[in-house]
Amino acid sequence: MADARQRNVFITGGTGYLGRFLVPELIKRGHTVTCLVRPGSEKRLPAGAKAVIGDALKQSTFKDHISPADTFIQLVGVPHPSPAKAAEFRSIDLVSVRESVAAANAAGIKHFVYLSVAQPSPVMQAYLAVRAEGEALIHQSGMNATFIRPLYVLGPGHYWPYLLLPFFWVFTLIPSRRAATLRLMPVTLAQTIRAVVQSVENPPSGIHIVEAAEIRGCR
Repeated sequence: MADARQRNVFITGGTGYLGRFLVPELIKRGHTVTCLVRPGSEKRLPAGAKAVIGDALKQSTFKDHISPADTFIQLVGVPHPSPAKAAEFRSIDLVSVRESVAAANAAGIKHFVYLSVAQPSPVMQAYLAVRAEGEALIHQSGMNATFIRPLYVLGPGHYWPYLLLPFFWVFTLIPSRRAATLRLMPVTLAQTIRAVVQSVENPPSGIHIVEAAEIRGCR
């Protein structure tokens, strides 16, 4: 990779479902990676990643440690989202992105990458509403940003939607449903990691939205 594409990346949620695979990939590709982690979780980071001990819900614990990063990746979220976790979406997902946006903007971040969700969608309305609010906060900040919008990411512990894939493929054959089906079809963990990496290495001017179809096309 050319030096011009090497980034200094600050990540929240770096030890979670996506983060634990994304961080080593970014390091392997020559990027500098710093992760915000809770006390004790620094041991779960791969070699080469720097740890900042703090609380994703309190920007005061990490805002002074973002610089000299130029890219901020927001991965914090309630694990295994379900309608029963609506209150947690607001108390964790929304609060964390609000704190991250304020801290990143103050630190002069040039590119904010946000793991969002497919919109609109017929399911998980509370989750969608919070992610939409997160996107709005980023829009309002004026930062260049990428919104990664999978509805569901298939991977370890998240395999059950494979059972639904045949139905998705059938719906893609119906012209009136094809666009919505491609937007809502589950993507794999590997595809999502590639999409985030490509976003980091190709920052936009303004806002770039990466829908599921584009995630599946990442190589």
